[in-house]
Amino acid sequence: MASAPSYAHGTSVTPLLGDTLGQNLRRTVERYGEREALVVRSQGFRATYRQLWELTTRVALGLMAAGVQKGDRVGIWSPNRFEWVVTQYAAARVGAILVNLNPAYKTAELEYALVQSGTSVLLLSRGFRQANYRQMLEEVRPRCPQLRQALVLEDDWERLLASGERASARELEAREASLQFDDPINIQYTSGTTGFPKGATLSHHNVLNNGFFVGEVLRYGPEDRVCIPVPFYHCFGMVMGNLACTSHGACMVIPGEAFEPLAVLEAVQAERCTSLYGVPTMFIGELDHPRFGEFDLSTLRTGIMAGSPCPVEVMKNVQSRMNMREVTICYGMTETSPVSTQSSLDDPLDRRVSTVGRVHPHVEVKIVDAETGAVVPQGTPGELCTRGYSVMLGYWNNAEATRLAIDTAGWMHTGDLATMDAGGYVKIVGRIKDMIIRGGENIYPREVEEFLHTHPGVSETQVIGVPSAKYGEEVMAWVKAKPGVTLTEAELVAFCTGRISTFKVPRYWKFVGEFPMTVTGKVQKFRMREVSVAELGLQTADAIKTA
Repeated sequence: MASAPSYAHGTSVTPLLGDTLGQNLRRTVERYGEREALVVRSQGFRATYRQLWELTTRVALGLMAAGVQKGDRVGIWSPNRFEWVVTQYAAARVGAILVNLNPAYKTAELEYALVQSGTSVLLLSRGFRQANYRQMLEEVRPRCPQLRQALVLEDDWERLLASGERASARELEAREASLQFDDPINIQYTSGTTGFPKGATLSHHNVLNNGFFVGEVLRYGPEDRVCIPVPFYHCFGMVMGNLACTSHGACMVIPGEAFEPLAVLEAVQAERCTSLYGVPTMFIGELDHPRFGEFDLSTLRTGIMAGSPCPVEVMKNVQSRMNMREVTICYGMTETSPVSTQSSLDDPLDRRVSTVGRVHPHVEVKIVDAETGAVVPQGTPGELCTRGYSVMLGYWNNAEATRLAIDTAGWMHTGDLATMDAGGYVKIVGRIKDMIIRGGENIYPREVEEFLHTHPGVSETQVIGVPSAKYGEEVMAWVKAKPGVTLTEAELVAFCTGRISTFKVPRYWKFVGEFPMTVTGKVQKFRMREVSVAELGLQTADAIKTA
């Protein structure tokens, strides 16, 4: 008897929300106005839902006073701060499209995103870690003709709030009334397989519903307090974190500007968090912290581990040692807002630690033969595809890339290899594209390769991912020098530093005269990986089981 096809759709008695972000937040404020909505411990900031609403109103008016029209792009370049959250909702209320800029961006990436998106107003923090954002912006600003105004959060925030007095509440009401839930609201840049990032464009409908249904799976209510140490610039923070909370009246608890294991443990205990998010690297950092045993984590019940393959042993430790008995795994991508599959709270333990769960409500998934496009039988590996409300509107100003990603039937092709069992549980078994996921950061080898090719001494380079116990994967570059040129690791690291994001700079380097090739002349990256694992002694990391 033939096996059933690898197809599933998420039925649900709970309908999709037909709201804009502003409408949904207003409804939550009406129900839970006096409950705490946002705590940012590193800034000493606390706000109830009513206070959060009032603050988003003032910033929305400030944006309108600055001339922001519906559909204008408003960039935000900052680590996790309360102003990021406020701007997320304020921009949505005026119909602006929020452009998320990675806090790790260097000048080339910043310039590309600002120009490609046509950002007209930019909110930025003074800097982050060693990076001086104001200095970097001044360097690229002459080449960003559409950027009219830049506001530094630490210096200009009060001025932005005060300027809102020049706009009227009636104007804001009229603007909000003109918005539709299918309007674009957000651009998130994904590292490009063609060497340039692509701006995944998401609507109110995309992100609000995905955040809402993540919260539904986790059974969130107004009594939940969610610790969010993952970055806001990514869907994990702003959708699975913020929107899951605000659509359920739960409280967003932000430990700090960026992930620090001790700050997370302190936040969970002090704020009595019921849920905790992280990529596997973060949970490993918390579990391994020398002071881990000092903290009372008994209030935790659930959370999400996602962003990169989740080691089975880490998942078990999170459940037992961190009291997160109902922790779930999510699978998704920016282009699908992001979650397509998620394990449920009552799934058997073996399913929760070895799969990425089942299809989300109101979403379809299928697994197809990458060559023919035919749906494969259950248990057979193939490319995972997703269809439904969560699929992005497209890549900003890039119709060709959109056409290649979303087929004529509306399926988003993920590039990930997966299997589906008879119960509908999905397991990720590899990637068609050779994307590297390092600690939750997506890195496309082509982008790093094209950058390295700009070095005058480099003839050819191939970038691969190699296993890492800490980050899941690390970046490795195999480099062929031009005739008569001698290259060193130190020279190439120095060439990368400050010009591409730190997490994209290769951790390992190998200088070669040639690459392993097929008879037809294609580079065999799988062979390069095998050689690298053996030479670097990474067999132990390579053997770690993941879902």
